[in-house]
Amino acid sequence: MAGNFDLIVIGSGAAGLAAAVTAAHHGLSVAVLEKADVIGGTTALSGGWIWAPGNPVAVRAGIIEDADAPRRYLQGVLGNAFDAARVDAFLRAAPEMVSFFETHTALQFDGGVHIPDTYGDVPGAGLGGRSVIAKPYDARRLGAALKLLREPLAETTLKGLSIQAGADLKAFMTATRSVRSFVYVAGRVSRHIADLAVHGRAMQLRNGSTLVARLLRSALDLGVDFCPSTPALRLVTEGDRVSGVLTKNGVLNARKGVVLAAGGFPNDTERRAAMVPRDDEHLTLAVSTATGDGARLAEALGAAFAADTATTAAYCPVSNVAWPSGAKGRFPHIIDRGKPGVIGVLESGKRFCNEGLGYHDYVRALLAAVPSGQKARSWLVCDHRFIRRYGLGIVRPAPLPLGGWIRSGYLKRGATVAELAQAAGIDGPALETTIREFTVNARQGRDPEFGRGTTPYMRLQGDPARGPNPCLAPIEQGPFYAVEVVPGSFGTFAGLATDGCARVLRADGAPITGLYAAGSDSVSVFGGHYPAGGINLGPALTFGFVAGRHAATGA
Repeated sequence: MAGNFDLIVIGSGAAGLAAAVTAAHHGLSVAVLEKADVIGGTTALSGGWIWAPGNPVAVRAGIIEDADAPRRYLQGVLGNAFDAARVDAFLRAAPEMVSFFETHTALQFDGGVHIPDTYGDVPGAGLGGRSVIAKPYDARRLGAALKLLREPLAETTLKGLSIQAGADLKAFMTATRSVRSFVYVAGRVSRHIADLAVHGRAMQLRNGSTLVARLLRSALDLGVDFCPSTPALRLVTEGDRVSGVLTKNGVLNARKGVVLAAGGFPNDTERRAAMVPRDDEHLTLAVSTATGDGARLAEALGAAFAADTATTAAYCPVSNVAWPSGAKGRFPHIIDRGKPGVIGVLESGKRFCNEGLGYHDYVRALLAAVPSGQKARSWLVCDHRFIRRYGLGIVRPAPLPLGGWIRSGYLKRGATVAELAQAAGIDGPALETTIREFTVNARQGRDPEFGRGTTPYMRLQGDPARGPNPCLAPIEQGPFYAVEVVPGSFGTFAGLATDGCARVLRADGAPITGLYAAGSDSVSVFGGHYPAGGINLGPALTFGFVAGRHAATGA
């Protein structure tokens, strides 16, 4: 690598790649420094959905909504955490970001035209179209750069094959009940087997992998330099301006500045211990190299760290996975909680939340429900019909076997509810009562305790073939099963204070010249709330785009 660039980007997830591609398109020479030996960060492990209200993909699909509706929705969800200047900057730039990438780069999108916002009872909530996802991508198009692409989590793939939420997932879930689905799945699986034989890895990219791959292809086409295995050691300044980065290979100069996009602090043990509730029990899904480097680099120059978010992290319920090889993994419970015929219970045997709300809400409810001194753990409980139809956690639906997960201890089983409770360490009589009462109401399509199935978001998570409520079904056909679920997260919400131009701010609110932050290195524009799926990647791409554009054009 040469020692002089216009812009240096630290981190190669969605935010960093967006900044690099945007700046390079505007004529800047750009270097991306990545601490790991692969590109993609936690983005490459994600589901890939991007919340970008007003995006042109929705407009092309005929979804034209009141331009002020997303703002009203965010005001209602965020409350006192509503930062008008940054929210307005996001809502203004998000459609521009989608349009820019579609017009000028290899990043192309499909629309989430039927995906509603999480809280359908809040004024301004969207019923669909506010989300986009990168189109599937053939990894062969990366050529030799394929070796740089981080592979997805084993826990969220089928032997390395990524399955995308929506029509793709529906086909896999119904492959044993639909000829059309079976043919589709057989085609995808057979191609994947061939790819593994020839290339040793998945080549049909979807979800976060395809987002990273398309951005990586775009960056390479624009001449961006990548330097993996190169952590940033210190920011270099000239007067009050950030002018470069010190690495193990010396100083790299940056005429226009530096963008911090190093993934937040999900593995910064010291900061986590001070900020994350029940940190010793909390399981992050973020990459291990996300250790708070961006915050430390900026704080050394007087940057302000914004810790006053509603929650510190982007919560997700997680189960510990023990693979037959002895390897350990973590499974994010995104989809299974909302299907009809499963409930979440505490050690007391009682439900504690609306399982069909957002994954963030599940963990918040769990943390609130478990008294101090007790482990913050819950169990997802279902019957045999449910697990064979939908799966549970890493246990896949029929026809894939589940015996290995029972033998490993991941999946608890009992011929009766009482036997299941004993196997899992749950209060037996209370669990029997909970399931009996839930089943009586589920037959009528009612959940008087928590109102499951009462919003468009919840109903989308359910099963449209199930009536009268797509989110509810009896739990009655033994044997019965349970998976232990604990608090986890995708990444962090607290972060460096930034403005609408993604500039890092000092404690007095003044920007540090030449220093930007985006993604999890920047404090969440939503103040630690989770208004919709895709609210991590949406702002990451948007403010990465804003940072790259501002560095290049000053606007």
